[in-house]
Amino acid sequence: MTVDHRALNGIDLNLLVALDALLSERGVTRAAGRLGITQSAMSSSLARLRRLLGDELLTRAADGMHMTPRAAALVAPVRGALREFQGIVTREDAFDPASIERAFAIALPGSVEVLFGPRLLAFLHREAPGLRLTLRPFEDDRVLADLDADRLDLAIGLVTRGQAHHKARPLYRSGYLCLFNADLLGVAAPISLDDYLRFPHIMTSLTGTDRGVVDEALAVIGRTRRLAATTARFVTVPYLVRAAPVITTMVDALATTFAQQLGLTVSPVPVPVPDFPISMLWHASYDGDPVHRWMREALVRLGREHAGAGPAD
Repeated sequence: MTVDHRALNGIDLNLLVALDALLSERGVTRAAGRLGITQSAMSSSLARLRRLLGDELLTRAADGMHMTPRAAALVAPVRGALREFQGIVTREDAFDPASIERAFAIALPGSVEVLFGPRLLAFLHREAPGLRLTLRPFEDDRVLADLDADRLDLAIGLVTRGQAHHKARPLYRSGYLCLFNADLLGVAAPISLDDYLRFPHIMTSLTGTDRGVVDEALAVIGRTRRLAATTARFVTVPYLVRAAPVITTMVDALATTFAQQLGLTVSPVPVPVPDFPISMLWHASYDGDPVHRWMREALVRLGREHAGAGPAD
């Protein structure tokens, strides 16, 4: 499309910045805070945008401000245009990771943070010490909204859904192992199916449900297990296992780590449980952002090293 310079010359392109903030925050006050301007100035920008675009953009409802269909369709192209412009003015050709000064928000499950976080932090300390991480829980019911609202730069975890403007890339795959105190159970690895079902289990559940992948696998062969306890805090599980004759089934690398630290035993799960991919998820508007692209490539590299237990440098 040919650029109509005369038409654009009469438009304050700063309104694009205000529009992105308004659509991200879905509110005048929060958008003003993001840009560091007064609420009245942001209200004025919203009024000008409504006249320019011929649309209300944000409408008030009982539960807050809602985007109109036109506004929702503008989120990705507006942010993409701003990212492209930012790439131009920041001179991508001169990009140097060591010179980055930026906060980077990543959502990830606790298990991934324990296993992958130290490797990532050590890498950034060497390569980009000015890049500050904000690590947040991976909440499946809000992660897409947080990416859309620019509250997250990336999400890392079990990615099962997304829209056209959400991009995903696999990092590594994880499986499962049993973890138990062999002295208390009086059994050795590999544990049999009968012993696996003879003892009660500890289950990690972020949602409070008492049924997981192990129960689904056992149902296929017509068997069930007994639960001694469920908890949302996976880091307490190995301590529970060390203290009582119980079994837990958890991510394989995590089980191996806890076994080495606490003198516990790992064993293959005596029922087929499928492994699963850990992927990163981001908003497509960040595709051209040089810092974001560098971080994604770094995560892919670290994911390969994690999968192969290779060096992090």
